[in-house]
Amino acid sequence: MKKSNRRNFFKKTSILAGGAIAIPHFSFGIINKRKSTGPIVGHGDFKYHVDKEWGVQDSMKIPVKDCHEMVQDAKGRLFMLTNHTKNNVLIYDRSGKVLDTWTLNASGAHGLTITQEGGEEFLFITDSDNGKVYKTTLDGKVLLEMGAPKEISNYADPKKYHPTETAVAPNGDFYVADGYGENFITRYNSKGEYISHFGGSGKGDDEFDCCHGVTLDTRDSSNPTLLITSRAMQEYKRFTLDGKRLETIKLPGCWNCRPVIKGDNLYFAIIVTRTWGSYDGIVAVLDKNNKVLSFPGGSQPEYKENGILRVPKSDLSTFLNPHDVCLDNDENIYVPQWYSGRTYPVKLERV
Repeated sequence: MKKSNRRNFFKKTSILAGGAIAIPHFSFGIINKRKSTGPIVGHGDFKYHVDKEWGVQDSMKIPVKDCHEMVQDAKGRLFMLTNHTKNNVLIYDRSGKVLDTWTLNASGAHGLTITQEGGEEFLFITDSDNGKVYKTTLDGKVLLEMGAPKEISNYADPKKYHPTETAVAPNGDFYVADGYGENFITRYNSKGEYISHFGGSGKGDDEFDCCHGVTLDTRDSSNPTLLITSRAMQEYKRFTLDGKRLETIKLPGCWNCRPVIKGDNLYFAIIVTRTWGSYDGIVAVLDKNNKVLSFPGGSQPEYKENGILRVPKSDLSTFLNPHDVCLDNDENIYVPQWYSGRTYPVKLERV
């Protein structure tokens, strides 16, 4: 969430603690028996059973705060990032069992990206509260720690730097999105040395209003690009790896989180469709032409006569504040949720 909107949301939820906007209360215990999967959501060829018990743990032993993002490694394990400092990273197997946990003591653990170098996998993690970017091994050893880029004058005061996401190019260069700060995308080489930057806060074609997420889009393998969120504008913007804008994808009503590519399709969580604090988030599936195919947890996708997407409606029951999506090899979707009563991820099992 953009900082100003987030502050307003916290203020409202505090004032109205007894009303409909208040965070639901949850109590988690050790799972004894799994219930059957829940209702079916989604549209067309992208329908899913909802399983809200998949990743639930004993919160006294394995607590979470906000569950921000998830990725899958080559072994099929699912890495989930939370800003609970006892265990920033939970490592699940596909049955929902936690195999291990570790922490960076990062109170703002927000963005999680997995990358492969020379047959070995690594994680990039952003801490938006403390202005840090980490590169780690899968078991939590820190290989690189970076703060605000000194090469950008806007960060003369490093407290203005609040990175939310990273993406890694085929040559090892990586990009950091300052989604809760000055909205620059900064490019580094594989050693963490500054190369360039682009973007910045604003509503212009080449600017961002909450560049919350960034990903490498390799669906055109000969011409990979960067797909970048401009969440307050409800858009994705596509850039070359050198920072030149190619197109803008407008998504009215969709306060979009980071884009995730699987096969030919684009998936992402929509944390809000109408009003912050109403728990009206959904998930989206788009084809390679940027057309919405399915809104799991929401209404049937519709387009106006002029080709503009109609604002979707949430079913107000599938999700609270969905913040990311992670797809496994069977195209099941795992959905971590932000500011949602310390819930564990929801699983959408592909029908």
